[in-house]
Amino acid sequence: MELLTIGAFAKASRLSPKALRHYDELGLLPPARVDPLTGYRFYAPEQLDRARLVAWLRRLGMPLALVRHIGTLEAAEAAREVRAFWARVEADTAARRDLAGFLVDHLSRKDPAMSPTTQPLELRYAALSDTGLVRESNQDTVHAGSRLLAVADGFGGAGAPAGAAAVEALKRLETDGIPAGDLLNVLETAVERAGRAVHDAIGADAAAAGTGTTLTAMLWTGSQLALVHIGDSRAYLLRDGELFQITHDHTMVRAMVDEGRITEEEATVHPQRSLLIRALGGADGAGPDLRLHDARAGDRYLLCSDGLSGVVPAEEVRRVVTTARDPERAVRELVSLANRSGGPDNVSCVVADVVEPGSGSNRP
Repeated sequence: MELLTIGAFAKASRLSPKALRHYDELGLLPPARVDPLTGYRFYAPEQLDRARLVAWLRRLGMPLALVRHIGTLEAAEAAREVRAFWARVEADTAARRDLAGFLVDHLSRKDPAMSPTTQPLELRYAALSDTGLVRESNQDTVHAGSRLLAVADGFGGAGAPAGAAAVEALKRLETDGIPAGDLLNVLETAVERAGRAVHDAIGADAAAAGTGTTLTAMLWTGSQLALVHIGDSRAYLLRDGELFQITHDHTMVRAMVDEGRITEEEATVHPQRSLLIRALGGADGAGPDLRLHDARAGDRYLLCSDGLSGVVPAEEVRRVVTTARDPERAVRELVSLANRSGGPDNVSCVVADVVEPGSGSNRP
């Protein structure tokens, strides 16, 4: 079969001659023949499919190493790899979109012309933690105050001290002043402080390998809630009768679902569904997600450990959060539900209502 010159092959594959030479040097797309005297490259027509695939994958922004790997796979397996890559891209884009929104709000609040002038709202809140019916000790830590809501689920040999240290480090936000427009820096400093506190807590325990903690916390500013989240504890928002999960589980199973490797139904029974890929004190060094939520009067927030979300069906959680008269009753009913479902894990939750000022005293 007649070979194509590099110019003809470039036109047919929509890859430039420069790109073809580069891919040859990398061993990604070697020509069928190279003229020994001139060094001119020639390509076989049957190489066009591979060349076009390379071009498409590069337009997706895929790294060359992954392009090379996909080129070795059968079509079905290659499709799964492309799906997994794009899921990672979308997750990264979502994280950067959240950060961009955070920065826009952060910078806007430094502009007096854009600062909110509405009357600050208030929180009514309650927190409860229970060992459950199976575990011998409680490694969860909860906190609910006028400025800070937090749930930490420790794990490993020093899990309880790890969770307690993370929450204790954030408690300074209850009393420290927060300069207007400086919320982002305050949060970053608080998260770094919590991370150091966790490392100090588990470093003193010789058996602390594999120890760390989840952390889901919200800082109340009077009109907004700033969210810090890492691990598989969760935060939910009840608004206009609908319950939304506003955190993303940092677990291996959640990543597999996002990448299309398993279904949501398979995730619920997966043997590694509790395996974390991000946590405070973890070896990966990844930091928490930071998000900002504008609050409305009538909103209800739920923070909980996986002793609730992993045991009680979502519809039952929604029913209690929607119908409970006040935060105190809500947390008691949620913990009771987890224990009536077998109580296999420690269970902790915080419920907070956003209310108009003067609508009633809090019942901690």
